[in-house]
Order: sequence, then structure tokens, then C-alpha cells
Amino acid sequence: MASAAAAPSLTERYTQAQARNVALFVLSVLAVYVLQPATPIRQMDFWLPTASLLLAVIAWAATMPLTHGPLARASAADMLIVAGIVLAIAATRYVDPLSALITRTPAPDVLLVLSMLVVGMVAAFLIARLIGPRPAWTWGILVALLVLLVALKLEPLTQLLAGALRAWQGQLMAAASAADVRWLGFSYLFFRLAAALRERAAGKLPAMSLREFITYALFAPAWIAGPIDRPERFLRDLRADFRFNLADATEGGRRIALGAFKKFVLADLLALFALSEANAAQVRGAGWAWLLVYAYALRIYFDFGGYSDIAIGIARVCGIRLPENFDRPYLKPNLTQFWNSWHISLAQWFRAYYFNPLTRAMRTRGWRVPAIILTGQLSTMLLIGLWHGVTWNFAFWGLWHGLGLFIHNRWADFAKTHIALCTARPTFHRALNLLGAVLTFHFVALGWVWFALPDPGLAWQMFGTLFGLWTSAP
Repeated sequence: MASAAAAPSLTERYTQAQARNVALFVLSVLAVYVLQPATPIRQMDFWLPTASLLLAVIAWAATMPLTHGPLARASAADMLIVAGIVLAIAATRYVDPLSALITRTPAPDVLLVLSMLVVGMVAAFLIARLIGPRPAWTWGILVALLVLLVALKLEPLTQLLAGALRAWQGQLMAAASAADVRWLGFSYLFFRLAAALRERAAGKLPAMSLREFITYALFAPAWIAGPIDRPERFLRDLRADFRFNLADATEGGRRIALGAFKKFVLADLLALFALSEANAAQVRGAGWAWLLVYAYALRIYFDFGGYSDIAIGIARVCGIRLPENFDRPYLKPNLTQFWNSWHISLAQWFRAYYFNPLTRAMRTRGWRVPAIILTGQLSTMLLIGLWHGVTWNFAFWGLWHGLGLFIHNRWADFAKTHIALCTARPTFHRALNLLGAVLTFHFVALGWVWFALPDPGLAWQMFGTLFGLWTSAP
């Protein structure tokens, strides 16, 4: 009876859940401005976050079926809240102490911002009327997002975009650089919006209010580096009853502390002597070269894994259980299991929206299994590499892993019929797993050479040093 008396009423649970959802909505909108770094182009630290918001609103409009009138009407209030926050941020240009807290440079004129918001909302309304009832048409928005992603990843196109933005702001176009356009979080925004658009096209996306959609697309803890959540899974947590509890707060706090230690202590310490362009050009001898590679392999894991822990911990305190992103990847006995435990949400996204549809299409056209696997794995890993940046070193890194996955797939198929009896022995099986883990770790570590060094020539030089063929420095 005591526990029943202590349990919160339905109204209390509803109030806490609603308060949590409103807080996450507002904080996620604010976070895109607060986290956006300053850029050499004036006012871009305001316009780029605003563009993220408008893209989220447009994608929501494209996924909103017109049959959900009440949900659309409720979302009108959410749109006014978003507009009010954006206008309030723009108004900080008139209050000096506040302007530096949210945007690094003074925001644009409020009337200009208001006119841009009106244009964006009208566009969202038209898209809702045109595309909302026609799920297949969401591919148009998806292609536009993909073109924008390529423009931001391909340096010559990014430089042209920087020049156009400089001209718009009355700055010198000749000084334009690809580094001028630092759109923080856009890569992960693309994944979330593309997932929602793809699910809507397949008829699997549940109807979401604008508040729910923006919270999903711009979720503050995972905004910069993931994990990448699926819309239907995130929505289940967001709509579930929520009551702040000590167990979730304690577990969330533990993950935040663990992640902070990984990222700001271990990763930052390893960065002092990890593989980098400067270190690779100076290293002498294979021993020191391997030390740089091992340090980089650990550094990138602790840096990225630490951030994921922090994001998962913050979300856990709020009652949102983001998917795990890492599961002891360097201890896995083969490359397939490594990619099932490294940046798990990214691998699952590509598997669901690229690899599986591609291989299904090839099977229906009568492709042979080895050709399907080779094409699917090489192209998938190449895309993952180019997502990090459209450069030769990332392309080589992607192809390195694609070829490695294909070789492991063929080996696993061979081993099923030729060494199955040997692996049935526990001692031999453990030894084989240990050997596989050592080989897999070193294959991945060598792949990081392509990832860490932007110059392919320097990467080849580093490989020569690692295997004692020559030294990287005179």
C-alpha cells in the first residue's frame, strides 16, 4: 500500500513528461545556435543554425500527412515558438551582454530575420500541401539534402559557396576558403532528416508533431556527433511516461563522467603523441611509427566513444535511451564484428538505407553472390569514407575497409565447410578468436593511417616506415 501511495498520479506523470518534452524542444533549438562556432563570414553563426531549423521544418512538412489535421494545428503553436526563439536571438544584437552568449557576432536585423522566417514557413506550407499527401515525392527533398551535403564535403564546391556567402555579406570573395563554411552538426542532421524522409516514403513513419520532429532532428546531446537514432524509436521514448528518477540520473551521471574521462583526459593525452601530419613527417624508425599508430587508434576511440558516452548519459537523465554506439570494438575477432560494434548507429543507418536496398536490387537482377557482396561492401564503405570528407585519403580508408570486409566474408564462407570441426574444440576456438582479434586490430590500426593523414603520399611513406622499408624523415 505504501508503494502505491507513493506512486505519482497520471496527472503528475503527464505533467512531468510534458515539461520534459517542452524543455528538450526549446533547449534543442537553442543548442544549434550556442554550439555553432564563429566563422570568417559575418553572421553565419546565426544563419547556419537558422538554416538547420528551417530544413527541419521543411522536412517535417514533407512527412506530414494532411489527414492528421489536429496534429498539424497543434504544430502551428510549435512553429510560433520556434519563430519566437529565433527572433529573440536576433534581438540580442541590441543587447551587448547577451549577443555574445548565443551568437559570436551580432545577429542580423530583426526585420530581415522575420522576412526569412515568413519565406521559410510559406515554403513549408506549400511543401506540406504538395508533398505531404504524396510520400514518394519526399525523394525530391532527400536529393536536395544530398546535393547540399556533397557541396559541404567537396572542397571546391564549399569554396564556391563560401564566395557566394561572402558576396552576400559584402566581404571580399577572393579571400573565400572551404573552411569559411563550418556548418556544425549538418552531417548528423542529414542522417536524421534522410531517415525520416525515407521512412515516410516507405509508409513506416508515424505522424509526428513539429515539436517532436524538431526535438528528434536537433536533439541537443547527440547534435554534434551522434549517436544517430531512428525516428520511430526516439518517438517511443519521447511519448512514454516520464518521471525523473534516481536510477536513471545515477546511470546517466556515470556515463557522463566516464565519457568525460575518456574524451578530455585519455584522448587529449594521447593526442600529444598520436599519428598526425606533423608527427608522421618527423618520425624515424618503425618502432616510433607503430607507437604513433597505436596512440591514434586509442585516441580516436576514446575521443569518439567518450563523446557518445556523454550524449547517452545526458539523454538517459532525460528519459531518452539513445542507441549504444560502441561495444569494445578493438576486442572483436573479425572485421565484420568490428563494424557491428564501432559507430554502430552509422553502420546501421548505411545498412538500412543503402546496403540492404542495393543488394536486394542486385539479387533481383541475377547478380552472383560474390559480386553482390563485393559491390555492396566496397561502395558502402567508400560512401562512409567520403562522408567524412571528399578527399583521396578518406576514399582510400573506405576502400581499405570495404576490401577487408569482403575478404573476411569469403574467408568465413570457406571456414564454415573446411575448418568447422577444428573450431568445435574450445581451446582451438579461443586461440583462433585471440589471433583474429590481434589481426583485426592491426588491420583497423593500419587503416587509420589513411584516415589521419590527408596527403596520400605521406600515408604511403608512413606505411614504408612501419614495415621498415624506408624512413619518413631524412
